[in-house]
Amino acid sequence: MTALLALLALLLAGTFFMPQLRPVFAALFPGLDSPVYQQDAFPALLLGHVGVVAVSSAIAVLAGVAAGVFVTRPAGREFRGLVETVAAVGQAIPPVAVLALCVPAIGFGAEPAVVALALYGLLPVVQNTIAGLEGTPAAAVTAARGMGMTAGQVLFRVELPLAAPVILAGIRVSVVIGAGTAAIASTVGARTLGLPIIVGLNGSNTAYVLQGAVLVALLAITLDQAFETLLRLATRWRR
Repeated sequence: MTALLALLALLLAGTFFMPQLRPVFAALFPGLDSPVYQQDAFPALLLGHVGVVAVSSAIAVLAGVAAGVFVTRPAGREFRGLVETVAAVGQAIPPVAVLALCVPAIGFGAEPAVVALALYGLLPVVQNTIAGLEGTPAAAVTAARGMGMTAGQVLFRVELPLAAPVILAGIRVSVVIGAGTAAIASTVGARTLGLPIIVGLNGSNTAYVLQGAVLVALLAITLDQAFETLLRLATRWRR
């Protein structure tokens, strides 16, 4: 928890006080006329970045968990191969290619980025949901059925709670990957922390690239640590 709070404080400090670091970047990059990105406020970019990640991750989690549950039920077992293939293809196709395909149909903005990131983050959620549910002790399921629980009650009261740590691990991978990859959303007009990186690359401004990259990395590490904390709590509760 201490590490999580420290990372969060560092992320927020870097976001809100980036303009105050102008002397530092001016010293590091003396040849730049504008050593700090100022076209957009960093707090607004962080908020936009988190919004894109949150929406795309929510879609990936809901779809991935639902698909994983479906293919582990008797009625859906025959579709397991198809579901795993679709999820694998979603991650195999580069998000940039998905953006290029979505922009003509959806337009510029956050929407095509949400689609690309949701597809990209689907595979670990599906795989871990399946693994978690299949790893549920058969004795626990049998005991629950012997107590008269319905199939739905067994799923929500026994299987999903016991599989929660494994499912959370998959969600963790999906969200952290999404947080790092969401920077490309700015190539299609979304306001994320990728903007300083793109503007810096286009204008040969290494300081801009560094500022955006550091904040994206801090966000991804903070989210990873948050899930680490959740996993510890889930594992402790399971015991």
